[in-house]
Amino acid sequence: MAISATQLRPGMVIKHNDQLHLVFKVEHRTPGNLRAFIQAKLRNLKSGAMFEHRFRSADSVDKVVVDEVSMEFLYADSDDYYFMNPVDFEQTVLKGDTLGDAVEYLTPNLQIKISYYDDKPVGVELPSSVDLEVVETEPGLKSATASSVTKPAKMETGLMVQVPPFINAGEKIKVDTSEGAYLSRA
Repeated sequence: MAISATQLRPGMVIKHNDQLHLVFKVEHRTPGNLRAFIQAKLRNLKSGAMFEHRFRSADSVDKVVVDEVSMEFLYADSDDYYFMNPVDFEQTVLKGDTLGDAVEYLTPNLQIKISYYDDKPVGVELPSSVDLEVVETEPGLKSATASSVTKPAKMETGLMVQVPPFINAGEKIKVDTSEGAYLSRA
């Protein structure tokens, strides 16, 4: 379905250069003496690469209709990730290349949405934040207060996050899934 570039919205899946892309951010810009354009931040659903593309206001964009199914993450076995549909208990196996960076946020029983195009999984939508346990970091400082100083911490999934100095190993923290950044203690 063809739509105008001015109708792009975050969360849409579009076909651009014969590949599927998820729209992350859209800005309508009108510079002084130039023509208006749409600056869109896109993520390639196959490779996971993020890039920005400039569309003219008059450009036509192919909007792709995808089916979203809520699933629950069960477990991982090497490069295979197992999910279950909580409605009919049907299991689905996805490869790591389909999931991309999302594998660093997957913990058992996490609820996510899997997008299907032509009955083939093309991507996942994570919740805005997840709770992860810190497994390895430098010892915390007792008198440390919130400041701009951070230290690296390794999460239970292998993800590295910059955390404040008062966070210790064994604590659970809330991590932003869009940027991989520390939000708060869980």
